[in-house]
Amino acid sequence: MDARARLVLASASPRRLELLRQIGIEPDQVDPADIDETPGRDETPRRLALRLALGKAAAVAARHPAAYVLGSDTLVAVGLRILNKPEDEAQARRMLALLSGRTHKVLTGVAVIAPGGRSASRLVETKVRFKRLSLSETEDFIAAGEWRDAAGGYKIHQRAGGFVTDLSGSFSAVVGLPLYETRMLLEGLGWRAPGGASDESPIARP
Repeated sequence: MDARARLVLASASPRRLELLRQIGIEPDQVDPADIDETPGRDETPRRLALRLALGKAAAVAARHPAAYVLGSDTLVAVGLRILNKPEDEAQARRMLALLSGRTHKVLTGVAVIAPGGRSASRLVETKVRFKRLSLSETEDFIAAGEWRDAAGGYKIHQRAGGFVTDLSGSFSAVVGLPLYETRMLLEGLGWRAPGGASDESPIARP
C-alpha cells in the first residue's frame, strides 16, 4: 500500500470506526491515544473538545510519523457544565435528569495530522433536545446499561434516540465523528483512499 494513503485512527471507539466505514474509509491501523483529559482551569467545553482531539492526534502521530493520523473527542455540555462518561448508575441518573426536557450541546472536535506535521482541525457543535423523561423511562434506560462508556450518559444511535425531539447539526458528530468534516480535513491535507481520485481538494492547505 502506498505510504501516502496510510491512515491511523487514534481512538478505540467502535462507533468511530463504524462511522468511517459507512463512508468507505477503512483505517490501516487503530492505535488509541492515552492522554490526560482533565479540563484546564476556566477551559470552556468548546476549547476542551478541540484541544483533546488535537492532543490525541499528536500523541499517536509521534508513533506514526509517516502516516495520516485522525483524532477526535466528543463532549456533552449543558451551559458550561461538561457531562463526561458516568462512573455509575447514580451519576448516569443525575445526568439524565439534567438533560430531561431541555436542549444541550454535543461538541465534537476532529483533528488530522499529516506526514511532516501539517495539521487541520474542526469543532462541530450540535444542539440536541430531549423530551421530558418519566421516572419509568429513566429507570428502564438505566437498567439497560446503555449509559456506560458514553459522554453525557447516552448513545443517540441506540435507545436514547427515542428521547430526541429536536436536533440541529450533525447526527454523526453526536455518535462520535462528524463525517463530512472528517472527509474534508483528510482530503484537504492530501490523504487519498487506496485507488481513489488524485485531484486536489478545494480546501487543500499549503
